[in-house]
Amino acid sequence: MTTGIWQPPRLRAGAHTGEEERHATWFELFYDLIFVVVVAQLADLLKHQLSIIGFIKYIFLFMPVWWSWVGATFYATRFDTDDMGHRMLTILQMFAVMALAVSVSNAFGKSSVAFALSYVAVRAVLMIQYLRAMYYVREASVLIKGYMLGFSIAAAIWFVSVFLPVPYSFILWGIAIIVDYATPLIMGNVQVEFPPHLMHLPERFGLFIIIVLGESIAGVVRGIYALNWSLTSLATAIMGSSIVISLWLMYFENPDSTNMWDTLEEKLFHVYNLWIYSHLPLAIFITASAVGVELIISSSVKSNLPDNIRWIFYVSVICCLLSLWIVRLASTIIVSKSDPDLLRLSTAIAILILAITGAHLSHLTTIAIVAVMCATVVTADLYKQKTL
Repeated sequence: MTTGIWQPPRLRAGAHTGEEERHATWFELFYDLIFVVVVAQLADLLKHQLSIIGFIKYIFLFMPVWWSWVGATFYATRFDTDDMGHRMLTILQMFAVMALAVSVSNAFGKSSVAFALSYVAVRAVLMIQYLRAMYYVREASVLIKGYMLGFSIAAAIWFVSVFLPVPYSFILWGIAIIVDYATPLIMGNVQVEFPPHLMHLPERFGLFIIIVLGESIAGVVRGIYALNWSLTSLATAIMGSSIVISLWLMYFENPDSTNMWDTLEEKLFHVYNLWIYSHLPLAIFITASAVGVELIISSSVKSNLPDNIRWIFYVSVICCLLSLWIVRLASTIIVSKSDPDLLRLSTAIAILILAITGAHLSHLTTIAIVAVMCATVVTADLYKQKTL
């Protein structure tokens, strides 16, 4: 996209506004690189806190990180002109996201104030962007005012939390996250009137999934680096890689997820939101599964698979499949209005049964069975597409 040095924001909404098909800009891809670092830090946090409490902390911290990315993405799909003003503000936001990355690993400890203030800074820059858009795009002022009200309340709660002791500050974090996530949902028909740029949105969400899948590949590499080479350990690494590939195919070989954005129907507004919000658990558990795969590979030379590693792996893969099933469910309802394929759901149930009954299984057997199950889902998907 070619723009002048300084251009005011303009409305870039809908799929049939006469505008050319839009793809992610180089600047958006550069912005995404910052989140590669944050996701890696979150994965490292989980790897060093393999417990139920550690898992809850990881999920809790992932939510404001993902919402930071979503906020920038939805602003860009509606108002971005990629001019110097937008770039300068986004670069400021990138510095705030860097601060998130630095503080996230100890966000429930000595870096809690830094984490909260970093998130406030991310949202403050977004508010400035929306103020700029409201000045130039008067017809969308109702939408922008609604966003700014909800997001500014949430940011204010985050800011107040820095003055309170633990655990009250963390309680405010939870309240603020609820306000943040609820704000678009209560906008209702206003969002249908001013939808995001429908050709741009699925590509952007797909790029974030690529980020977390990249962490999965990095986890496999780190696991291989840590092990002593043997036939068993090499086979374990291959099975771990195949799970990552299967998750990639399950998400991206779903044509409905692209076709569903040809139009935005008011009666299906909540189904669109289901598709969007289901990407949060999908990103959370793809990243967590990367940690599980890495730990299984790196510990494959040991005799027994520790229970905490085994359950991190099983729970993450199960929740990945459930999230992928929800994504598929939403897109199927919107595009074809037919019953969705239940193979992802049934596979998640099968892996749950395996997790309960397979405590005695070796590293290789554990990861191989899951890899075969995931590959079966992919094979069925590809066969179904071929026969349609």
